[in-house]
Amino acid sequence: MTVKLFASLRNGRFAETQWGYVPGITVSRILEELHIDRRDVGILLVNFCHVQPDFQLQEGDTISIFPIIGGG
Repeated sequence: MTVKLFASLRNGRFAETQWGYVPGITVSRILEELHIDRRDVGILLVNFCHVQPDFQLQEGDTISIFPIIGGG
Protein backbone atom coordinates (compact mmCIF):
# COMPACT_ATOMS: atom_id res chain seq x y z
CA MET A 1 0.00 0.00 0.00
CA THR A 2 1.05 3.58 -0.50
CA VAL A 3 0.42 6.18 2.19
CA LYS A 4 0.57 9.85 1.21
CA LEU A 5 0.50 12.70 3.71
CA PHE A 6 -0.23 16.30 2.81
CA ALA A 7 0.53 19.77 4.18
CA SER A 8 1.13 19.94 7.95
CA LEU A 9 0.72 16.16 8.40
CA ARG A 10 4.12 15.76 6.72
CA ASN A 11 5.90 17.65 9.52
CA GLY A 12 8.25 15.16 11.17
CA ARG A 13 6.89 12.32 9.02
CA PHE A 14 7.06 11.81 5.25
CA ALA A 15 5.33 12.83 2.04
CA GLU A 16 4.87 9.30 0.71
CA THR A 17 5.85 5.82 1.87
CA GLN A 18 5.12 2.18 1.17
CA TRP A 19 3.19 0.43 3.93
CA GLY A 20 3.09 -3.31 4.48
CA TYR A 21 -0.37 -4.73 3.94
CA VAL A 22 -1.98 -6.52 6.87
CA PRO A 23 -5.34 -8.24 6.24
CA GLY A 24 -8.16 -6.35 7.96
CA ILE A 25 -6.20 -3.12 8.47
CA THR A 26 -8.26 0.06 8.47
CA VAL A 27 -7.44 3.67 7.73
CA SER A 28 -8.00 4.39 11.42
CA ARG A 29 -5.24 1.92 12.36
CA ILE A 30 -2.80 3.68 10.04
CA LEU A 31 -3.69 7.01 11.65
CA GLU A 32 -3.02 5.48 15.07
CA GLU A 33 0.34 4.06 13.99
CA LEU A 34 1.36 7.46 12.57
CA HIS A 35 0.21 9.23 15.77
CA ILE A 36 -2.20 11.39 13.79
CA ASP A 37 -5.18 12.56 15.81
CA ARG A 38 -8.40 11.92 13.88
CA ARG A 39 -9.55 15.44 14.82
CA ASP A 40 -6.64 16.83 12.76
CA VAL A 41 -7.74 15.02 9.59
CA GLY A 42 -9.96 16.81 7.11
CA ILE A 43 -10.06 14.41 4.16
CA LEU A 44 -9.34 10.69 3.82
CA LEU A 45 -9.09 9.21 0.34
CA VAL A 46 -8.45 5.65 -0.76
CA ASN A 47 -7.76 5.31 -4.47
CA PHE A 48 -9.10 8.86 -4.94
CA CYS A 49 -12.46 8.09 -3.27
CA HIS A 50 -13.59 9.64 0.03
CA VAL A 51 -13.72 7.09 2.88
CA GLN A 52 -14.41 6.96 6.60
CA PRO A 53 -11.71 5.99 9.14
CA ASP A 54 -13.19 2.50 9.58
CA PHE A 55 -12.69 1.71 5.88
CA GLN A 56 -10.95 -1.66 5.46
CA LEU A 57 -7.98 -1.48 3.13
CA GLN A 58 -6.92 -3.88 0.41
CA GLU A 59 -3.46 -4.75 -0.86
CA GLY A 60 -2.31 -2.17 -3.43
CA ASP A 61 -4.50 0.68 -2.14
CA THR A 62 -3.28 4.27 -2.08
CA ILE A 63 -4.27 6.21 1.04
CA SER A 64 -4.16 10.02 0.95
CA ILE A 65 -4.52 11.90 4.23
CA PHE A 66 -5.16 15.65 4.31
CA PRO A 67 -5.32 17.90 7.38
CA ILE A 68 -8.14 20.23 8.24
CA ILE A 69 -7.51 23.44 6.37
CA GLY A 70 -8.61 26.74 7.84
CA GLY A 71 -8.84 30.09 6.26
CA GLY A 72 -10.62 33.31 6.31
